[in-house]
Amino acid sequence: MKTALEALAADPAAETGSSLTASVAIQVRAAILQGVYAPGAKLRLDDLRREYGVSLSPLREALTRLTAEGLVQITDQRGYRVAPVSAENLMEVTRLRTQLEVMALTESLARGDDRWEDSLVAAYHRLSRLEREGTRGEAWEKAHRAFHLTLFAACGMPLLLRFCGTLHDLSDRYRRLFLVRHAPDANVPGEHQAIFEAAMARDAQRAAEILTRHLERTGRNVMAILSEAAAADTDAAADGSAAIS
Repeated sequence: MKTALEALAADPAAETGSSLTASVAIQVRAAILQGVYAPGAKLRLDDLRREYGVSLSPLREALTRLTAEGLVQITDQRGYRVAPVSAENLMEVTRLRTQLEVMALTESLARGDDRWEDSLVAAYHRLSRLEREGTRGEAWEKAHRAFHLTLFAACGMPLLLRFCGTLHDLSDRYRRLFLVRHAPDANVPGEHQAIFEAAMARDAQRAAEILTRHLERTGRNVMAILSEAAAADTDAAADGSAAIS
């Protein structure tokens, strides 16, 4: 893994800015979304400082940013841990994501110009090519995120775009964690195409309906796996108690 300084040197305009804090935040966010740091895991500052090659000040600032995004929690004595997962949180994220993305999509379709259409065509082309090739992994994740966020990019509301980006990441964290051992949903490529076609036709109602189904079904799929995992943990705990008694 590159240190934050190396990443910053390689890409001075990385995503949210050129600061060292932003670079660290980007890298820690990616590690959390990819499951490198498990839900509930303690984030030890000394370990992170050595791993990313930074001092404590930008590291703390980066973790504070991720706390605001809901990916990190502050614990006693100025410690940090990865935010845990729960069925309640997943339901909240799915509901908020659906409502805000539909709002942003509707506004984007009303305001989008030719430049936005060109960006959407390019984003969908990258995503659909990877889906036709059966490519997953980080290349697909990046293309998938870019497609969804490009759909809303013309909404003209920076705060709404920021909220949509955060909710997308929180939702994708659940999907990556709990669908990692399952085959990709066969409906997804077709829904991406249908959303794209409706967006290009400026059919806001149809695009919103497809997007809603798309997000809600993904939420249900993840919830099923999350429930299975919780039930397995409960059974294991019960077996352990029986063995002790």
